[in-house]
Amino acid sequence: MKKRKLGSAGPEVPMICLGGNVFGWTVPEAEAFRLLDQAVDAGLNFVDTSDVYSSWAAGNKGGESESILGKWFASSGKRKDVILATKVGLEMGEGKKGLKPAYIHQAVEDSLQRLQTDYIDLYQAHKDDPETPLEETLAAFDALVKQGKVRFIGASNYSGARLAEAWETSRKHGLASYISLQPHYNLMERSAFETELLPVVEKYQIGVIPYYSLAGGFLSGKYRSQKDTENIARGATVQKYLNERGFGVVAALDEVAHAHGSTPARVALAWLLARPGVTAPIASATNELQLADLAAATTLKLDAESIQKLNAASA
Repeated sequence: MKKRKLGSAGPEVPMICLGGNVFGWTVPEAEAFRLLDQAVDAGLNFVDTSDVYSSWAAGNKGGESESILGKWFASSGKRKDVILATKVGLEMGEGKKGLKPAYIHQAVEDSLQRLQTDYIDLYQAHKDDPETPLEETLAAFDALVKQGKVRFIGASNYSGARLAEAWETSRKHGLASYISLQPHYNLMERSAFETELLPVVEKYQIGVIPYYSLAGGFLSGKYRSQKDTENIARGATVQKYLNERGFGVVAALDEVAHAHGSTPARVALAWLLARPGVTAPIASATNELQLADLAAATTLKLDAESIQKLNAASA
């Protein structure tokens, strides 16, 4: 399958999407500004966030990541240099959630204000809303596209069946269609995407921007024991991978990284970039070294033997 670019023609180039979930959580505003400047300078010009980021952090209520990005756009003047993706639909408090038209129209205005921009490149449904007819949700998104507030729309956390239904609904009613899917997909989480979602994205030529591309940091190789996960923000996320299969995957990453003079994180991202359908894996960075891994992953080409080694270890 030829990988689909997100909304533009031209030659296909490997892309990594910078995850904005850490802004306002593990990365404070001043540090986020510095990392964003460095990311754009390194060619990492695709940034993904959400209205709900980072509501889970103590003292936050949601919107922190978008607000930091908005302040950076205003101070740096780099809005035009960035492909900006954000999302709508998760609980924002006071009944603010879901994909009903009235809420989508309210939520996009709130996001635009926080982001200090007049348009969003990729506006995504953060998860399916089975209580709202797809036609109503897609009509609301279509109106935003026609108004110029949104360039393209995407879906996140949809089942294969609902994604296909959404696409057929758009086709039937002449509405804007989802050009991208944001699924949970990495070397540790393969089954759901490869069995249920891949056939749908191939059929409809939908771009794929997987989240948790490094499995919460586990695939970077920095968590090799229970002790390594203590007193860190994502400790609970990676503990489930501390088993025979997980250690086998990390060992394979170490081997391939050594053979290529690279790092486990770069190899894990390069593996994703080589997968059918994948357009741009999402990964966050909290320091310059991690940012360097993201940038370098776009130029790392894995040979067939390396890919097979990783496939076997993660099967």
